Amino acid sequence: MTIFSSMNMSASALTTQRLRMDVVSSNIANAETTRATIDEDGNYVPYRRKMVSLESRDSNTFSSFLERAQGGKQASSGVRVSEITEDETPFQMVYNPTSPDANEQGYVAMPNVDPLKEMTDLISATRSYEANVTAMNATKGMLQKALEIGK
Repeated sequence: MTIFSSMNMSASALTTQRLRMDVVSSNIANAETTRATIDEDGNYVPYRRKMVSLESRDSNTFSSFLERAQGGKQASSGVRVSEITEDETPFQMVYNPTSPDANEQGYVAMPNVDPLKEMTDLISATRSYEANVTAMNATKGMLQKALEIGK
């Protein structure tokens, strides 16, 4: 474990939380987009909510393999985005016969974005981001103190 490993862990978390916030922002911005893509039949398809999956970013260094082989616990080297997937929940059908996107019955397929869920995800990502900034500042303070003692 190096002196900067906790800083690297916080930095990876900051990057992933920022991406989570970007995806949530995209979902909120497209909550009313009924013409996001075109399917194979040439019909417009509404925007599908995107979701971010995170996973541990394990270190693949020689020292981490050696520690594992000796039966020691290996510390994670941070977090990373494993994938961004689309939510497969069905679209919401809203009655609006005057819309150009309405079907024969007058219903429009609306995106499967729930603003309440998105705001909850945004608050969670923001708080995680802030916690990692705090952890990084605490580590920086400890390193500065250690350097002052060594003088």
